[in-house]
Amino acid sequence: MPQARRVPRLAALTAAVLAALTAAVLAALAATGSPAAADRPPRERGLFLTVSGASDTWIRGVRLTCPDTRGTHPHGAAACAALTEVDGNLEALPGEPRPCTKQYNPVTVEAKGDWNGRPVDWHKAFPNACVLDSETGPVFRF
Repeated sequence: MPQARRVPRLAALTAAVLAALTAAVLAALAATGSPAAADRPPRERGLFLTVSGASDTWIRGVRLTCPDTRGTHPHGAAACAALTEVDGNLEALPGEPRPCTKQYNPVTVEAKGDWNGRPVDWHKAFPNACVLDSETGPVFRF
């Protein structure tokens, strides 16, 4: 019978030691940074913007970094100015209001990446490209 009691105690002791070791390793990694993170390439800053047609029949995209020093966005300076005005809040873009037809040809836009160090994962559908341009201005004009 003494052998039967020893197994549960050994299992409990092993679990406690493993938990303590795991906590120590995680604390050390948090203090010094993960070696795996050091091996990764730096994450590219900015926003990856996409526009796609109904049922994803077509899609186009561009990376926008502000200030737009690379020139990858055809209206980069204006897009950066619009985003700066609303501190990266795509829902608050003032756009450039104008009349649009009521033709239904939906487009979906997405913005993923970061704005001034804050993560961005935003998407919205519009009834047509005119409404998209009217509501978002130069940001998705590519």
